[in-house]
Amino acid sequence: MKVLITGVAGFIGSHLARKMIMLGHEVVGIDNINAYYSIQLKEDRLKTIDKNNFKFYKVNLEDTKSLHEIFEDEAPQFVVNLAAQAGVRYSLENPKAYIDSNVVGFMNILECCRHYNVKHLIYASSSSVYGANTSKPFSTSDNVDHPLSLYAATKKSNELMAHTYSHLYNLPTTGLRFFTVYGPWGRPDMALFKFTKAIVNDEVIDVYNHGNMMRDFTYVDDIVEAISRLVEKPAQSNQSWRGDKPDPSSSYAPYKIYNIGNNSPVRLMEFVEAIENKLGKKAKKNFMDLQPGDVPETYANVDDLFRDIDFKPETKIQDGVDKFIDWYLDYYKIEV
Repeated sequence: MKVLITGVAGFIGSHLARKMIMLGHEVVGIDNINAYYSIQLKEDRLKTIDKNNFKFYKVNLEDTKSLHEIFEDEAPQFVVNLAAQAGVRYSLENPKAYIDSNVVGFMNILECCRHYNVKHLIYASSSSVYGANTSKPFSTSDNVDHPLSLYAATKKSNELMAHTYSHLYNLPTTGLRFFTVYGPWGRPDMALFKFTKAIVNDEVIDVYNHGNMMRDFTYVDDIVEAISRLVEKPAQSNQSWRGDKPDPSSSYAPYKIYNIGNNSPVRLMEFVEAIENKLGKKAKKNFMDLQPGDVPETYANVDDLFRDIDFKPETKIQDGVDKFIDWYLDYYKIEV
């Protein structure tokens, strides 16, 4: 089968491309290779993908004409949309970038899926959509109408837009709310990368909310395993869905939302300790207040994911951190 992956030079996208090729599938990749973080890192990720079953296009999702040409020429059966302007804090500084990529770009993907007979669209949502919700663990059946950042609002809008296309055009769509993904080839703006770099260089790390944070850290291989199992399981109509008691995670239309998290929140300080353990070195900590747009805790209920694909992420935090640091030290040729 042929799978089109957007954001293929990104952290999750590059891992997924390798996985799908390993499973024997043909992959078409799209990425604009923007300068939000190191272009070199993105290009190096692309070099790790087997070129025999891989075709790459450097294109912006906002480029409607080019996108339609790619869909017409390649005729992918399945689409995984991972391209997005990422980062909660950056959305406070550059909100327009989030509308361009996450809303306009996603609309173009939906239109292409509609017009070129795509069998299933999977797209990245985010745990950030839970916003002001304090009910734990976060369930896809919870109300998510109170986002705390524009990034979260754009991801919520993706879910609404996807449902509209599932309803209007019978397009099967599956939204995946990722919970703090980490691992080798990760993004430099994420905590694990920043903390590791700072500790290696004897620099201070900023610890928000004075360390009183919990995150449902999810190892990238677990994310990719879940996506690869879901690709060929298009969302289906929920025959028991009721308009007078609407379940937000499913629909009368072929639409589904899943959490993908470890179902095991880790204290931020325990996370820092895992890095210190691997590096054999203590961090210099600068304790700070909670940042605007941040939530103090995330915790995923993954019952329906486990039920539907017989898989539950469960990589231990120390194991995942160890693998990231092994990659980091090798990639940057650092000896500690």
